[in-house]
Amino acid sequence: MAETPDIELRFEGGCDDCGLRRADLPHTLPDLGDDFDWDLRDYDGFRLFMMEELAARFPERQRWTPADLEIALVEVLSSVLDQLSDTLDRVAGEAFLQTARRPESVRRLLQMIGYDALGLHMRQQLPPFDQTGPSDEEAENIARLEQYWLDHPEKMDVERHEGPRAIHSQHRIVTLDDFTIRVEEHPVVERAQAWEHWTGSWSMIQVAIIPWQQTPLDRAQTYSDSLWGRIRQFHNERDLYLAERSQQPSIRSLLRHYLDDYRLLGQEVQLVPADEVGLMISLSVKVSPHYFQSEVRRALEEALGRGSGGFFEPGRLRFGEDIRAGDLFEHLMRLDGVDNLCLNRFKRIGERFPDRSDEGHIVLSGLEVAVCDTDQDQPERGYYYLRLHGGRRG
Repeated sequence: MAETPDIELRFEGGCDDCGLRRADLPHTLPDLGDDFDWDLRDYDGFRLFMMEELAARFPERQRWTPADLEIALVEVLSSVLDQLSDTLDRVAGEAFLQTARRPESVRRLLQMIGYDALGLHMRQQLPPFDQTGPSDEEAENIARLEQYWLDHPEKMDVERHEGPRAIHSQHRIVTLDDFTIRVEEHPVVERAQAWEHWTGSWSMIQVAIIPWQQTPLDRAQTYSDSLWGRIRQFHNERDLYLAERSQQPSIRSLLRHYLDDYRLLGQEVQLVPADEVGLMISLSVKVSPHYFQSEVRRALEEALGRGSGGFFEPGRLRFGEDIRAGDLFEHLMRLDGVDNLCLNRFKRIGERFPDRSDEGHIVLSGLEVAVCDTDQDQPERGYYYLRLHGGRRG
């Protein structure tokens, strides 16, 4: 190491206030030579390098045998360095999700990016928690998951790839488009529309929805097995509260927990139903000669119904979407046995609304959604008449 130079204070020119500090600095140390190849990583490389070094340092020695003490030491040292190099590579690999091989490293790295693999397996009762539920001890649950990954490394690789994808999933609702998109993701919602409403004191977000089967938001519901399975999976994936199925939770109660977890703090959100507009439709249908009228009528009722593929299926029509006779004809003319259609009546329910069969266009706006349930107990929800001509009786 270079020594600290001595500082000398000199006064030149006879002035006591004009002192100069001078120091004689030592010569710059020469650069240390480094002839070691830092790319060496394996036994053969280390052994070859040390053998070349021995040959360079002892040129007078012309013969080296495996029985020589120097060769034995070189081989032992090369083996130890090879093991240390492998350990270094493994340790460096465990620091990255793509190259990590130990289950505890993969689990911790996934948790660092916000993907809780343990919580996901426990909530959805995925293996190894499918047969026996999770324990109250977190350490035991962690050990079970890591042992499962050791036994099934392909499952760990699936989580390794799903984790980075999951961080791109949106876990907050801020804008109006967020409310529309996120609410429509829930299994009980067919369509949603959000807007901002000023109450006079503060701003409130209102979200109009078309719920599953267009049922009232606050009515107790009896869900089918398939729908309840999708609801439970949706809530488990997002760690949302879900009431027991026996309690028959309403649609509003299911969505309330979802919105409370995703909305901004202090942001008031109100769920409102869509403004359903009943339609009155009267059609004359010409049936093909070789088709029975009863079969064609049944097909027409299904095509105009609320079931799957029906023209008035919940969620098929958007908020404020106009109803055009051309769309209705296109939907019905695809049916076998229908030769021709004639629109006799086409209007909104209510005496103040005129017949639009000549224009073939019913204008809707805002949150209005067309419905036509043909329910005698609820005539305000629309009805249709079918007059069939031709075809076969029966």
